[in-house]
Amino acid sequence: MVKVAVIGMGSWGSALALQLHQQGCRVRAWEFDGHAVERYARGEREAQFLPGILLPPEIHIRQDLAWVLEEAQCVLLATPSHTQRGLLGNLAAHLPPDCPVVNVAKGIEQKSLLRLSQVVHDALPALSQDNYVCLSGPSHAEEVSRGVPTAVVAAGRCDAVLARVQQLFSSATLRVYRNGDLAGVELGGALKNVIALAAGMCDGLGFGDNTKAALMTRGMVEMARLGTALGGKAETFAGLAGIGDLIVTCASRHSRNRHVGEEIGRGRSLEQVLSTMDMVAEGVRTTEGAHALSMRHGVAMPITVAVHAILFQGRDPREEVVRLMTRDLKAEEG
Repeated sequence: MVKVAVIGMGSWGSALALQLHQQGCRVRAWEFDGHAVERYARGEREAQFLPGILLPPEIHIRQDLAWVLEEAQCVLLATPSHTQRGLLGNLAAHLPPDCPVVNVAKGIEQKSLLRLSQVVHDALPALSQDNYVCLSGPSHAEEVSRGVPTAVVAAGRCDAVLARVQQLFSSATLRVYRNGDLAGVELGGALKNVIALAAGMCDGLGFGDNTKAALMTRGMVEMARLGTALGGKAETFAGLAGIGDLIVTCASRHSRNRHVGEEIGRGRSLEQVLSTMDMVAEGVRTTEGAHALSMRHGVAMPITVAVHAILFQGRDPREEVVRLMTRDLKAEEG
């Protein structure tokens, strides 16, 4: 019985905690929301962000990090990207030695513009880089929790550690592939949320399939441009963590980022949309990071620039579409 500590019981943490329990793991989980922890302790076991999904009582959920991490053989980090640096400072004193850390968050740290693996190693210098794994791909928690067949990628430096994580998480309904391109997988998972915001805006504006297909295709070009400039491999963006994740996030009714974009396309402000949401839309913060990185590295990302202008400069979405459509004509491969 592998002992797994799940840090964060949002939708994705809850779905994977359930998956690991069903695989025969001993699962202990930490959750920052004290009211949710109390509710689970009373026997009300419906997952907070997964309606209709019940968490078995064998998944123990507390706010005591030391207890949750005790004897852990694998740590699943499932908190939003912007909370991780602060949380890791508390986790450092209790992390068992030689314990792999599997991170399922997707984002770029705003101030430092670091990838999440870089944030983790900065905050946890004792953690071997070989023991860090990013788990990413087209995987809505709502579907994974219901056993819908899903494929994802485990990325990291050490293939032996990746193989252990692959074995731990794989089942008849969740297939895990290994990938040595950590930078590419991390950036694919983060940057696709920016394009999903734009896809939602297209939906909100009432545009059609032609528009979304063009947006996704050119969005993938932008993702690969920045990703390769930052050390990722071009082929990674043609895989599950790139085009696969982009497709599901731009098209799915489960996508929080697509939802935010759609509401903005309908005329609501970013502040109005976010004020009605309980869960985090990572793409909003990632837009700021991606825009800053594109400026720093001189990478052309016109869709990202447009999304940034709409979110943070009050630009009109329809006018930004016209601006994109009337840019200087060029060859597709340019």
